[in-house]
Amino acid sequence: MTQPTDLEAIAAVATPDLNKERLATLKKLFPDLFTVEGRVNPDELRKLADAEGVNETERYEFKWFGKTKSKRNAFTPSTAALVFDPARSVNPEKAGGNIIIEGENLEALKLLNSAYRERIKCIVIDPPYNTGNDFVYSDNYTQDRKPYWEQTGVTEQGVKIDSNKQADGRYHSNWLSMIHARLLLARYLLRPDGVIFVTIDDHEVQNLRRVLDEVFGEENFVANIVWQKRYVSNVTAQFVSDMHDHVLLYARNVEFLTINKLKRTEEQLADYKNPDDDPRGVWRAQDLSASKPYKAGMFTITTPANITVNPPPGRFWRCNRAQYDEWVSENRIWFGVKGDARPMLKAFLSEVEDGITPNTWWGHEFAGHNKEATLENKELFDGSSPFDTPKPVKLFTRMLELASGPDDLILDFFCGSGTTAQAVMELNKADGGNRKYILVQLPEATAADSPAFKAGFKKISDITIERAKRVIAKMQADAAGLLPSDAQRTFADGLGFKVYTLAKSSFPRAEFAPDPKKTTAENAAVLAGFIAEKEQTMFVQLEREKIVDEVLLKNGFMLDYQLEPLAGITENTVWRARDAHKAALVCLDFDLKASTVAWFQKNKTEIFICLERALDTTKKWNLRHTLGDLFKAF
Repeated sequence: MTQPTDLEAIAAVATPDLNKERLATLKKLFPDLFTVEGRVNPDELRKLADAEGVNETERYEFKWFGKTKSKRNAFTPSTAALVFDPARSVNPEKAGGNIIIEGENLEALKLLNSAYRERIKCIVIDPPYNTGNDFVYSDNYTQDRKPYWEQTGVTEQGVKIDSNKQADGRYHSNWLSMIHARLLLARYLLRPDGVIFVTIDDHEVQNLRRVLDEVFGEENFVANIVWQKRYVSNVTAQFVSDMHDHVLLYARNVEFLTINKLKRTEEQLADYKNPDDDPRGVWRAQDLSASKPYKAGMFTITTPANITVNPPPGRFWRCNRAQYDEWVSENRIWFGVKGDARPMLKAFLSEVEDGITPNTWWGHEFAGHNKEATLENKELFDGSSPFDTPKPVKLFTRMLELASGPDDLILDFFCGSGTTAQAVMELNKADGGNRKYILVQLPEATAADSPAFKAGFKKISDITIERAKRVIAKMQADAAGLLPSDAQRTFADGLGFKVYTLAKSSFPRAEFAPDPKKTTAENAAVLAGFIAEKEQTMFVQLEREKIVDEVLLKNGFMLDYQLEPLAGITENTVWRARDAHKAALVCLDFDLKASTVAWFQKNKTEIFICLERALDTTKKWNLRHTLGDLFKAF
């Protein structure tokens, strides 16, 4: 069999080249911005951006050391893979799209962009705050460098923590580069109507706002929510007790944004009464005056008790005389039981919207607090909290209530102890939803003297997985006494998730780096020898099941795909792969038989994916000639 020598085969095992895509889109829309050699003409680009001020040297912009590199890191394709870990998964056959990924999140986001682009409705992240410690995201990815794979959890002990001390002259720059690259990729994953929530403290909130403005567009800023993380002052604070954090909310495109109303609490519902037995039901009194100047709102009202009333000083009635008279005739004005009180407008519960508009102040009663988060962890982990800085489930539930629907997909790529997984499950339990979560957590090593390490959790990702597992077990135990037909029993019995780990590609050519000093033909020859040497040992031991996720994910299939055998082909095993958005025929045999090639020459309607090594030159040419763009060799 002739080995493939096409250098383009290397790209097949990589995630999409986002830089190449962006340039191609720009050239298609504005070819005049490019030189005859096909390169971007920076002068023409500047003229397009600011024709009047093209010669000005001063402008408003946000810069830091490493910004260009962070963008390059974001858009450089990845050749890594996600490998299914059945041993740490829980009811994987019932996962239905619930996924926990153990690995470096920049690479994981690149892999997710292959199949989940514009599929995510809501991203919620609690990134590491820039406190000077525990800064583990150094973005030193190189496929053949051992330190990277130690960082991403290939070693048993997990990741060695880097620090980001203020003494380092790039204290803010390091943190900004880390978050910038990941936000750039995250934006691609959001649906047009999607949103992102980012929690942060006062150390970097102003810088994070500027990064988010740049990545998502200032016009897509929605709110800076202030969350009361403590309800008791810290008496040991040096100057002022820190009582809050921020939750920054941005839309992918604010034109498509919808924010859900909040359900009224029992306390809010108690404000609605019916002292006059109005047949329209309970109501609450609203102020009839307003502060906005309104000339037609300056008139005198006489109450049923013959008392004259004018608007309070500096205020106006919120209606004109004609509107007021109409409201009186409809019994919508309340003057008190004796008819001598200041007039108020009756707002009927039956006529108001189903819910209330959220605001930017989230008190601890509404969204939980840090101590509550610790207690939640202790309840799940036998009285000990293995994670130092958890967020309360209520905080994440509030975000999801505002920005997700019952069937939406939620992403958290700084998932820590796994609060998002618990929030998704609890919200689904409460409202009957079917939301799914994708979590990503770096296998950061726990300190040897920490409660987590002593409890057997060597990596933070171990805590993430265990928490999701325990939440499922608790929900199933709570529902065990219910009838099998009960909705809560059905819900609990259907819970599960799959665990994937970030790993090297199963394809040896992913490790090959062309020599820029050699010609294309010379590199192709070197590649042929490289693959031949590697495949002598690698493919002999390789299980097809190990590579199916990598092949399908990089061909745009979500990880909840289904496989079913295809009838009609006898000498090879061919599967039909399906997810919610696409389908394809897949053969992962190491030798594609001539009869199989002949079958595809007669059946030309579906995408066909096979292994590059399964083809000789003739078979490869026949399939490409017959299927065209429907043929994918990996």
